[in-house]
Amino acid sequence: MTATSLETMRRIDAYPTHQVGGYGVRAGRPYPYGAWVVPGGVNFAVFSDEATSMTLVLFERGAAEPMAELEFPAAFRTGCVFAMTVFGLDHENIEYGYRADGPFNPVSGHRFDPRQILSDPYARLISGRDVWGTEPNWDDPYPYRSRVCLEDFDWSGDAPPGIPAEDLVIYETHVRGFTRHPSSGVTAPGTFAGLREKIPYLRDLGVNCIELLPIFEFDETDNPRTDPATGRRLHDYWGYNTVSFFAPKAGYAATGRYGMQGDEFRTLVKDLHAAGIEVILDVVFNHTAEGNEQGPTISFKGLGNSTYYMLTPEGYYFNFSGTGNTVNCNHPVVRQYVLDCLRHWVADYHVDGFRFDLAAILGRDLDGTPLPNPPLLELLAHDPVLRHTKLIAEAWDAAGLYEVGSFPAYGRWAEWNGKYRDTVRRFLKGDSGVVGELATRVAGSPDLYAGRGTTASINFLTAHDGFTLADMVSYNDKHNEANGENNNDGANDNNSWNHGAEGPTDDPEINALRMRQMKNAMAILLTSQGVPMILAGDEVGRTQQGNNNTYCQDNELSWMDWESVRTNAELLRFTRAMIAFRHAHPELRTTQHPTGMQVPTTGLPDISWHGERAWDADWSDESRLLAVMRSGTGDEDVVYVAMNAHWDAHDLQLPGLPGGRTWHLFADTGAAAPYDLHQPGAETPLENPGSYLIGPRSVVVLVGRESAPHEQGT
Repeated sequence: MTATSLETMRRIDAYPTHQVGGYGVRAGRPYPYGAWVVPGGVNFAVFSDEATSMTLVLFERGAAEPMAELEFPAAFRTGCVFAMTVFGLDHENIEYGYRADGPFNPVSGHRFDPRQILSDPYARLISGRDVWGTEPNWDDPYPYRSRVCLEDFDWSGDAPPGIPAEDLVIYETHVRGFTRHPSSGVTAPGTFAGLREKIPYLRDLGVNCIELLPIFEFDETDNPRTDPATGRRLHDYWGYNTVSFFAPKAGYAATGRYGMQGDEFRTLVKDLHAAGIEVILDVVFNHTAEGNEQGPTISFKGLGNSTYYMLTPEGYYFNFSGTGNTVNCNHPVVRQYVLDCLRHWVADYHVDGFRFDLAAILGRDLDGTPLPNPPLLELLAHDPVLRHTKLIAEAWDAAGLYEVGSFPAYGRWAEWNGKYRDTVRRFLKGDSGVVGELATRVAGSPDLYAGRGTTASINFLTAHDGFTLADMVSYNDKHNEANGENNNDGANDNNSWNHGAEGPTDDPEINALRMRQMKNAMAILLTSQGVPMILAGDEVGRTQQGNNNTYCQDNELSWMDWESVRTNAELLRFTRAMIAFRHAHPELRTTQHPTGMQVPTTGLPDISWHGERAWDADWSDESRLLAVMRSGTGDEDVVYVAMNAHWDAHDLQLPGLPGGRTWHLFADTGAAAPYDLHQPGAETPLENPGSYLIGPRSVVVLVGRESAPHEQGT
């Protein structure tokens, strides 16, 4: 028997059975979808329910014209999947796409057009936007080109940190914006590699989870507007118009021009994990970059428009996302697509969780009706590959569906708690009638998440969408003129307060009050039960000059100015210490909502409320003062947080402590730095342990513990 015969016996599928377009081919494997390297060739598999024929279009990398077009033989179709193995391809130097033929009848939902070359929805790499901001060739008939990706990364034993949800401190940031500013000092600004160089900063800050704005391939040049003041082209900076869901963005990689963006992102994840930091991706399954009937055809429209999108009876696109189209998430094929995508990012990139943009859409039926038991949400909650990932919902959409506290959770889903944000903001600016709801929010929002626990609440005061923390205390109104939409975009209900001047001011009293209010915000956020999320740059007072919708601002308005680490060291020091304090006190991180029941080890309730008089909170509408005391179930310290949004000081009567504990001062935002706080474990005992004077618009954090020997008699 010859060597060839032996090889044939070993791998009979490694040889062609047909010739198509000058290439040896054979019937492919219909699953998994996408393009996969197999012995001797590449297996291509693509789904299309209504296509009458399918053609594989092959390019040499970067070539304007195809090098071959191979129509799938009819026998290579299994059900609605076209699958073909093509032999003899240099898989590292080809790009591919599809031409799908079929009916073109928009009223019936069909938009097949064989003149269009379509991206593979399952492509693991996309080329065409390899370097951020580079002017594309607008005449390219195939601008977003699918590529074959090898799965050969050395993870070197990487494993997810597996941090319990209650211990997380999430840091939301933008890959490009975090290091693009010239002051970042990194080797490759605005990239995964650049962010990797800032891991020591993140570790020193104390955050243990980074949430990245979309990193799936999108087109930053897909924005027709310009800055009216400068004429400068605006970008799709945030990236919420996904072009390809399986492919990391090449423009976010220093190596993107070489097609190495996948490995660069994997290296970032591996190094973050080594530093004890988890990675959550912001994902956008509610809409795509294809827009409405006037939008481009990139992939889904040409392969199965009526499958992938919610359509009206007339064939138009439902627009629950506010961006032109709505993904048909609860169609069985699309459900499987979303699941395959998330499994890919968990298995192939080791990410630790996902935040779902406008997640209420994921619970809508095929016609847009909200479902009582959405199959997609249930599927993701119980999938074995995703079993230990964090799932976080933005529990509303652009069509008015607001499900904060009622999002279908299946014991797995957490939510961005928009009610926490609004309540604490209103309290900070001194609104009346807020104290009662404030108590509910800082206790983990039991009114919203009873039975689900405190970790269902992702507490935040700021996020990418809206004012930064510095702008929240510096502007009464949004200032979005640079977006080219006549200041009509962005939210109007910001619950912000400029403290006497709109924007920057030289008034030292106003600046001092703003600094105090930023510290107040951090102190409340980081002592609340639930999972805190901080917007990148808030720890150093990053400003967007009052723009609360910087989706299109790829410039200093959005970038992290690293000079602020030096110029705003006071706020950075305070935030670091508050994060460390949270990590040091498990009574702030309970998974179950406190009930007010007595804790046997201390004789104190697990939570209690106080006002000027101990045990006697003022719940009236005009009250702007509230103190909360928490006692753990073991021998932990007792933590007391007094929050005063009143313009007057108040003399607080402090509750008595059992077991030889005395009150020690950790933080007082009313005191000038460096006397505004102590390091956790080094708090100073109060001179008068029975009372404390809290200043106007201040937060005080006290720790009830036994005094150390060196503190005796002080």
